[in-house]
Amino acid sequence: MIQIDKSISIILLFSMVLVMTVVEMYFSYVHDRKHYDKKDTFTNIYLMAAAFVINLATKAGTFLLLHYVYSNYRLFQIHNVFVYWTVLILAQDFLYWVLHYTGHYVRLFWAMHVTHHSSTFFNLTTGFRSTVFEPLYRVFFYLPLALIGFDAFDILFAYLITQIYGNLVHTQFIRKLHPIVEYIFVTPAHHRVHHASNLRYLDKNMGMVLIVWDRLFGTFQEEVEEEKIVYGLTKQPVDNGPVNIVFHEFIALYKDVKKAPKFMDKVRYIFYPPGWSHDGSSQTAKIMQQNNHYI
Repeated sequence: MIQIDKSISIILLFSMVLVMTVVEMYFSYVHDRKHYDKKDTFTNIYLMAAAFVINLATKAGTFLLLHYVYSNYRLFQIHNVFVYWTVLILAQDFLYWVLHYTGHYVRLFWAMHVTHHSSTFFNLTTGFRSTVFEPLYRVFFYLPLALIGFDAFDILFAYLITQIYGNLVHTQFIRKLHPIVEYIFVTPAHHRVHHASNLRYLDKNMGMVLIVWDRLFGTFQEEVEEEKIVYGLTKQPVDNGPVNIVFHEFIALYKDVKKAPKFMDKVRYIFYPPGWSHDGSSQTAKIMQQNNHYI
């Protein structure tokens, strides 16, 4: 019965997201905001469908792995329901921050995550533009939750809830909220910064629900009113077809690895942050931000 109630909750929440997306599309059209583009929106939906297929194909394995660790190696048994769900949501949100940080600071993972940042538009369907291959490795970031003592169903449910919240902050219609809300939670203003290609904003605001992780670990950046956000990548792919959007950074990574003269340089191209180069011909976002006194 509990699992059925959770399923109904998820269906209702996803339905709410779809309704809000249609409403945002309507207001964007009526007020000529140009927040949406037909081709871009269809690409977002296509990539969401691709991620859904992979997610579906790996769901059983994800559940079984989490359940196995929970059943055989869990360290604690949390009996208080309030404490259980509070700790689960907080821990899950932090581990998502770690996953997201890895997606920006390890180039192999950036090659997969770049898909989500490739749109030059920012609206609720941008949240649909999923990191297609993330379901293949995401579970390994969440294994500590099962080890702590959280049930596999609950971990997956908490993940879906936070994902729905994360989708709702992909909007330009909501400006800044109350300072207390802005200090604690990820808001649309924070996430607009995250999707910007401006140098000041690169690799900032990695949180899904709570922005406190970014404040704690030095990846927070306020939205600056005088600097207009430019959405997308620093180097937009010429071909914006779904296949190229998914694979273009893998191709670029392969070319960089191939041209590296030393074996360790090849390894560094794979695991160092995007922008690193063996000959200094390009730099990481962090180095460029330091050179321009943004950090």
